[in-house]
Amino acid sequence: MAAARCLQMAKPTAELEVNRSVQNTKQAKDRSYYLPLYKAALRGNWEIIKKFIDQDEDALTAKINAISMTTLQVVIGTGQYNQIVQKLVQLMPTEALALTDDYGNTALTVAAIIGNKEAASILVKKNPSLLHMRNNKGLLPIMRAASNAHKSTLVFLLGVHKEDVGPCSLKGQAGVELLIGIIDSRFFDVALDLVRRYPHLVKLKLDNGDSVLKAMARKSSAFPSGTPLSLWQRILYSRVPVNFENYSKTPHGFDIESPYNKTQEFMQLSHGSVQLCAEKYYTSVSQKLHEKLWEAAKLFMPEVTRIQRIKVMHHQALNLVQRICNEILSLDDATTQASLFEAPILQAAELGIHEIVEKIVDAFPDAMFSRDEESHYVLEVAIINRCENVFNLIYQMNDYKQYPTLLIDEQGNTMLHLAGRLAPPHKLDLKSGAALQMQREWQWFQAVEKLVIPTYKEKKNDAKETPAMVFTTQHKDLVLGGEKWMKETSYSCTIVAALIATVVFAAAITVPGGDNNNGLPNFFKENVFLVFAVSDAISLFTSTTSLLMFLSILTSRYAESDFLRVLPKRLIIGLVTLFLSITTMMTAFSASLYLLFGLKRAWILIPLAALACLPITSFVSLQFPLLVDLISSTYGPGIFGKQSDQPFY
Repeated sequence: MAAARCLQMAKPTAELEVNRSVQNTKQAKDRSYYLPLYKAALRGNWEIIKKFIDQDEDALTAKINAISMTTLQVVIGTGQYNQIVQKLVQLMPTEALALTDDYGNTALTVAAIIGNKEAASILVKKNPSLLHMRNNKGLLPIMRAASNAHKSTLVFLLGVHKEDVGPCSLKGQAGVELLIGIIDSRFFDVALDLVRRYPHLVKLKLDNGDSVLKAMARKSSAFPSGTPLSLWQRILYSRVPVNFENYSKTPHGFDIESPYNKTQEFMQLSHGSVQLCAEKYYTSVSQKLHEKLWEAAKLFMPEVTRIQRIKVMHHQALNLVQRICNEILSLDDATTQASLFEAPILQAAELGIHEIVEKIVDAFPDAMFSRDEESHYVLEVAIINRCENVFNLIYQMNDYKQYPTLLIDEQGNTMLHLAGRLAPPHKLDLKSGAALQMQREWQWFQAVEKLVIPTYKEKKNDAKETPAMVFTTQHKDLVLGGEKWMKETSYSCTIVAALIATVVFAAAITVPGGDNNNGLPNFFKENVFLVFAVSDAISLFTSTTSLLMFLSILTSRYAESDFLRVLPKRLIIGLVTLFLSITTMMTAFSASLYLLFGLKRAWILIPLAALACLPITSFVSLQFPLLVDLISSTYGPGIFGKQSDQPFY
């Protein structure tokens, strides 16, 4: 009752506010005059909006807020009150729908910005010309829907956009801008459809030099090479089907839903044909079962859906690149072709998108010799930017791979000189610690050194520097950083190893429970005592080994080549033995406590085991990632080598 009374009191109050506002000096209709209307539009209060408009017909087209939006634009901007949008559009004349705010946005542009598809449909139905009105930045409503990643609104606007002529036609520069915006929002299925409708768009360039293929070359995350996945995710990625809906459909068109109806056809066929059709049938059933299993997996494992979407996006992106290359290939002028693929392939090489590099080179072999502003070729750009995915394509080449290694830039730098340069900061940061960063840099230098001819290993550039001199000069600070990192890590671990060695040595002398008159421990015959003795001994030996390893690191000479194998190997041995010493020390300590207090109380083993795992778990969680990184980087398969059996160039 109280709530009802409040509503009854509030309604007249709101109406009184409107009346007061309308009667308030109509000679100066500023923003304060339209404030009640503005609030009503934001809150979707149609009664107040209608009353205000009835009393002041100018309110229908008035600019009611700080950026000169109309009531219709404000309501559309809320994205919630499309029934009010419908009523306002019916009241407004057709030309009034083209009113713009301070940024040149019409009501349709506002709908495109926020993704209000229903409002866009209402507006286009009454005034289709809104589709071709640009804002102050020269953007059409459909372009704003694309750039703001509102797919449903974008698809709707594409469907109603007329294929007319003029500056706003999607057949010209506007279409290229739109297609680039769609690619930037990663709607590759929509982009593929647009390319099918307007294939010539991929052959055009904007005034700023941007093109459709260049836009694809910026989207590293749209390809497998730019999507980092864990081991589990990679396994799932390799197994999940791209399209669940079409997964059970076979090219033979066999009806797996009603196999019984095909019996007569089977009987009329020869024995060989029956066997062939039976194989097709069982294959179809197997595929159908496989599809159902994946559908069930999607219900219980949301990760399956996410991985499938990623895989679908990758396939769409690759298909789009292939389609773009095919359309460019249809051009007769080789110079025009080169102008469309040179910048994209260099950009793809810089970002490490080997899929685009492969597609472009497959369509245009001359693209291998594209050069950037500093006269660097594709593989050289990959080396400078430490993109191993692109560099590894050289291993898929035939003997012609010797030719790119002979190329020299305008400063006289060979491929090995470029490998001697310091990697970009964002590539260095992929490795933890300056020592591992230095190791990766040395691995790059050695990988390129194996490919160049012997005379190039000592060849000087225009600055009179050999590749080794370039490497030393460029990596001087990184060597110092690696030395500092190694020493700090080793020093900290040395203290821990020394403490463990001291404790376990003392424990070996003063055994738990003491000894008898013959010098034998009192618990000598207990099995737990054997566990204590063995664990204590192992802890002493491993902590001493660890201590020696870390001391050898502290006294190392820290030459550049030491970061490749010597120092990482010592650090690995030191960390592994330190982990073993901590584990066996806790085992010995737990056995000692059990001997003293728990021989007749077996339940004490549970809290002892739980507490003993605490320091071990802490060490593993803190140092194990570093240890894995060290082992994989030093003794793993490496990042260089053939990625595929598919020939390149």
